[in-house]
Amino acid sequence: MASQTTKQYAVLTSSTVAFTVCFMIWMMFAVLGIPIKQKLGLNETEFGILAATPVLSGSLIRVPLGIWTDRFGGRIVLFLLMLACVVPIFVMQYATEYWHFLVIGLFVGLAGGSFSVGTPYVARWFRKDQQGMAMGVFGAGNAGSSLTKLIAPSIIAAWGWQMVPTVYAAIMLVTAILFWFFSYSDPKHLVSSKVTLGEQLALMKDPAVLRYCQYYSVVFGGYVALALWMTKYYVGEYGFDLKHAAFLAAAFSLPGGVLRAVGGWLSDKFGAYKVTWAVMWICWVAFFILSYPQTDFVIQTTKGPQTFHIGLSATMFTVLLFGVGVAMAVGKASVFKFIADEFPTNIGAVSGVVGLAGGLGGFLLPIMFGALLDITGVRTSAFMLLYGCVCVSLVWMHFSFKPLARQQQALPAAA
Repeated sequence: MASQTTKQYAVLTSSTVAFTVCFMIWMMFAVLGIPIKQKLGLNETEFGILAATPVLSGSLIRVPLGIWTDRFGGRIVLFLLMLACVVPIFVMQYATEYWHFLVIGLFVGLAGGSFSVGTPYVARWFRKDQQGMAMGVFGAGNAGSSLTKLIAPSIIAAWGWQMVPTVYAAIMLVTAILFWFFSYSDPKHLVSSKVTLGEQLALMKDPAVLRYCQYYSVVFGGYVALALWMTKYYVGEYGFDLKHAAFLAAAFSLPGGVLRAVGGWLSDKFGAYKVTWAVMWICWVAFFILSYPQTDFVIQTTKGPQTFHIGLSATMFTVLLFGVGVAMAVGKASVFKFIADEFPTNIGAVSGVVGLAGGLGGFLLPIMFGALLDITGVRTSAFMLLYGCVCVSLVWMHFSFKPLARQQQALPAAA
């Protein structure tokens, strides 16, 4: 009989591996979409829709999956979810029309719902003061996005894009089986059946839930959108081939996933508010710099006209993007620390709602990136949009927590 500690870390490890694979598959169009775009002759908006389609279904399924996790347990829900995705992944290689990819992408995207299953499943195995760390480690599965960028280009170069769905379907099936044999369930973690679906969904009316939805739509939705968009951005903006572009894009995706555990630890130590506030400021500054397009201009001097160029080199761009990836990794963990602190008995339902908002951000943003690029012809318009989103978060945080800070300052004085 395994000890409680052994079960805790077995659940954490198996769930993190499973989520990593699910996220790798959820982000597969970040690379796979590029040869498909060329094959079908898609414009930028159509590519954005293609890349974002799996994100839509993976987001919409998060609320029911979070609720089912509270009711039935994360082990069975995550296992069945992974099995359900195997066939859609495999049949993608036979798609020939744009609408084929969109429909199949909706089914493949269900893998993205794994987050709202694993988060409450893992959190309930740990004490309250360890939950930030545990959820952060699990959330490091976001690094699956970088695995796609490292694996898929090599498969495409060697055997063509049609081999990617075959390999990914096999990986998903094997991972689901391993997860089942190395995970555990505990009946004490289930929410009482007396709690109705309506009561759980009523949490969506809570202003705090809506606030965390907006934060998460930036740190997670922005992460997903950039993870989908950056490979193509490097190809178009700097002229790299697919393999090198995907490798550089992984410099954003990898820290954006792996360092989430650090964000959980920081949130446990310093509190969710301070960490999230710092993250938003870092992103705000970085997006401001990234927003500036490649610019050439001429000024008239006493010695005649002089030409100047302002723009980020590929190296500086990658360094800034790496910094954004680190900040978003920390921010994703800090938002869920808020949830674990304020909604300890409804982590599944609330994480499902907040995850839905983040996922919808990840769905809408790539489409908006494509539309802005088609309209303006300026690739950095994607970062201009993200800059505006972060501004909204900073203003909302300031006015939401300012009254609370005043109350806390007044307590010592009253005492």
